[in-house]
Amino acid sequence: MFGKRSQPSETPGEVPLLQRAASVNAAAGVPIAAGKASPPKEPNARSRAVVPTAPRTPDAPAVMRPQAPKSDEYYLLKTQVFAALIEAIDVSQLAKMDVIQARDAIGEIVTDIVTAKKIVMSISEQDDLLRDICNDVLGYGPLESLLARDDIADIMVNGADTVYIEVGGKVQRTDIHFRDNAQLLHICQRIVSQVGRRVDESSPICDARLADGSRVNVIAFPLAIDGPSLTIRKFKKDKLTLDQLVKFGAISREGAEILQIIGRVRCNVLISGGTGSGKTTLLNCLTAYIEPDERVITCEDAAELQLQQPHVVRLETRPPNLEGEGQVTMRDLVKNCLRMRPERIIVGEVRGPEAFDLLQAMNTGHDGSMGTLHSNSPREALSRLESMITMGGYSLPSKTIREMIVSSIDVIIQAARLRDGSRRITHITEVLGLEGDVVTTQDLFIYDMLGEDAQGNVIGQHRSTGVGRPRFWDRARYYGEEKRLAAALDAAEKVAM
Repeated sequence: MFGKRSQPSETPGEVPLLQRAASVNAAAGVPIAAGKASPPKEPNARSRAVVPTAPRTPDAPAVMRPQAPKSDEYYLLKTQVFAALIEAIDVSQLAKMDVIQARDAIGEIVTDIVTAKKIVMSISEQDDLLRDICNDVLGYGPLESLLARDDIADIMVNGADTVYIEVGGKVQRTDIHFRDNAQLLHICQRIVSQVGRRVDESSPICDARLADGSRVNVIAFPLAIDGPSLTIRKFKKDKLTLDQLVKFGAISREGAEILQIIGRVRCNVLISGGTGSGKTTLLNCLTAYIEPDERVITCEDAAELQLQQPHVVRLETRPPNLEGEGQVTMRDLVKNCLRMRPERIIVGEVRGPEAFDLLQAMNTGHDGSMGTLHSNSPREALSRLESMITMGGYSLPSKTIREMIVSSIDVIIQAARLRDGSRRITHITEVLGLEGDVVTTQDLFIYDMLGEDAQGNVIGQHRSTGVGRPRFWDRARYYGEEKRLAAALDAAEKVAM
């Protein structure tokens, strides 16, 4: 599996990226370390290709410029070295090694291959070649360089030749390429197989995760016409906190104080927002205020929540097997949670009939439960909950469903991704009750957009709506947080004035 660029980056007259000696076609056999397979066979004359060299003086050695686009000569040489490596290495022994040992073993053999073929390379060039080959053998190939960057929020692969990333809320195209769609599909299969899932023509859609919890979605042929589509939602290595969200302007200091109290006093919380608005990040921030002695059970399609409490049970759904059996749905997990003596139930994302079971749990002694769902406003979140319960086949009157929602949900937190790519918490909204058949709510905090600056960045401010005594006041008093809540509301009202 090798990366491949579509257009050569080298211009006439430039020093080639990698140079080979004239005797490359007569290279000797490759020495093999003990325990490895037999020496690789030299490619025959038809398959062997000599990389052309440009004239250069002895004082001007070929040097690889950092992060320069790799030339066709580089990929040709990489293909040849990789082929020799596959013949030389003992795969069964490699599988027993850890990553560091495996990289060292591969490095020794690659060095032997380069020496035997009399390839003229600088040390930095050899390091680049070894890194790329190790990524292909042990990692995720061309994706490794993107996964290592902490500033990337999303990686979007649209076939072998098109890779986009999101940095700072903006989507941009990269020069990363895969050799072909077969290599891309192989990497997708490697990712999903690590969590016991599969992706192929018989099962072309798959949700999975990486070891760090990053969310992965794969859709392959025949559903993806132009090649496999791979989407990775990355999480930062350093977990965000509410204090950091305040620094980024996602919420005001006073609003963050209210959110801390909401998490502390066991309000039932629904986090609403669009794709990429930061719902999961915000949910992780709120769970930081769960007491360490509480038993928390999480239910997710792909386990990505990163709770820090010691008493956490993580559950993950399972797709059907090849015979179409063995599927475990989100609803199955939520229903089973009720038999596991939970104190809080956290659902990664509410998408369907499990909404009914989550509301039942919230209303039967599991205060402080949380979940996320896709919607564009707190009012729309309530409508979506009602729709999901109806889709589950429950023949309940609308008023009964709304009464259940009102008695279960305490607070809705709305997250949004603005047009400049920034993320803001736009509403902290309480669910009050029913007036006739209408669910009544009140906003505690809202975000007002005031315009934009010369660079196109949205200018706005968070403000309190002046509510001095929210509905969860009695709950805050029960947990000894009423003075802190009153101080936060007073400070927010002064800022708004």
